[in-house]
Amino acid sequence: MKKKLTYSLAAALVGGVSFAALPASAQTVLKWAHVYEAGEPYHTCAVEASDKLMEATDGRYSIEVFPASSLGKEVDINEGLGLGTVDIIYTGQLFAGRAYGPIAIGGAPYMFRDYEHWDKFRNSELFSELAQGYEEASGNHITSLTYYGERHVTSNKEINTPEDMEGLKIRVPNAPLYMMFPKAVNANPTPIAFAEVYLALQQGTVDAQENPLPTIEAKKFYEVQDQITLTGHITDALLTIVGGPVWNSLDEADREAFDRVLDETAECATQQVIQKEEELVEGFRDQGVTVNEVDRAPFREATVKLHNGEDATWDQDIYDRLQAIQ
Repeated sequence: MKKKLTYSLAAALVGGVSFAALPASAQTVLKWAHVYEAGEPYHTCAVEASDKLMEATDGRYSIEVFPASSLGKEVDINEGLGLGTVDIIYTGQLFAGRAYGPIAIGGAPYMFRDYEHWDKFRNSELFSELAQGYEEASGNHITSLTYYGERHVTSNKEINTPEDMEGLKIRVPNAPLYMMFPKAVNANPTPIAFAEVYLALQQGTVDAQENPLPTIEAKKFYEVQDQITLTGHITDALLTIVGGPVWNSLDEADREAFDRVLDETAECATQQVIQKEEELVEGFRDQGVTVNEVDRAPFREATVKLHNGEDATWDQDIYDRLQAIQ
């Protein structure tokens, strides 16, 4: 894990104060930024991590968590890691892929057979190698991978087959690989910042969007979209990344403490997301939302053809190794 400081000392507010200038006994308050709502597991588990980190580091490090894009959009907080404006972030693999392309493979559509395949990937030697490659390219350190959920499509039209998505203007995050699935089904991918999606759906700027069920609930997309189609096109995850300025200042014992606490935080959120997914299908139906359980095979077949095409940011060997994980 990585550490970068946000000082509670008044002197630290003066420009140009270096991290190393603080005495070892001073408490460092780390800024953890993300784009998700305060009620979501990613946030609540991150908030709980502060006390754990203080205990693990004898009170020298704590965390303040900034949800809902309050410190910037996803691109902004990724850039902020190197600048020192944020210290820890949750981010999608495709955003991290801007710095190191191969790390994005875990966020590509229909890359995993199911949750078990994904879970083995996150604990694999391959993922460790990809995380190391990202660190060498960006200077920032990946500690953990948190299950974000299966991504599904919401719309105001019924979708049963890939052909039903032809021409559909669908919001996607502003990272190129999120466009692979819409391209595969001849939809029209439209990048819009996460914080602006509800309004874009409400005003008809886009016809559809795609996210996991817990996110659809948290962002209240079901209020402006009455159809949820369970395409499960991405088994998605969030990387926990500590900025290089923080990580590089830690000794080995503190690095181990950061890794342990942030791994526990990832598992905290992962288990809550799994439980939420199990509950929400019926929960949405009870609220009058149509939840379509479709045959995913045609959607998968259309998409897999693009896995190693022009949009791939990984080589064939990495792809084959991921597919071989059992």
